[in-house]
Amino acid sequence: MIYSEKVMDHFTNPRNVGEIEDADGVGMVGNAKCGDIMKIYLKIDENDIITDCKFKTFGCGAAIATSSMATELIKGHSVEEALKLTNSAVVEALEGLPPVKVHCSVLAEEAVKTAVADYYKKIGRPVDFEIENAEHDEGVED
Repeated sequence: MIYSEKVMDHFTNPRNVGEIEDADGVGMVGNAKCGDIMKIYLKIDENDIITDCKFKTFGCGAAIATSSMATELIKGHSVEEALKLTNSAVVEALEGLPPVKVHCSVLAEEAVKTAVADYYKKIGRPVDFEIENAEHDEGVED
């Protein structure tokens, strides 16, 4: 399998690895078929800006790279902008993924949305968007 240099860079030097103890939103998704599990933590300020985000991923190199890229794409942006993150944008930012690994980018998108849903529930805002495809555990508490 051939990976782009950008995928290899995010796999070997992932950005934003770790967890946030007092996260405002936490999302965890997993795919039973491939065994990948992603957990994303969000720190959000009073203006709904994601000031910090971290991830912990158990999975293949593509799962780690897509998690890393997804956090890079949403950090410093508003929650609304984060909800617009698509798996296609993650794949494009990584300069492509092999077709059999595109599901990893879908997991990354869903992990972000699940973390935002958790944040919305914590602040009493209705969750007015869908999270599709992956099996997921909403509002995972540590």
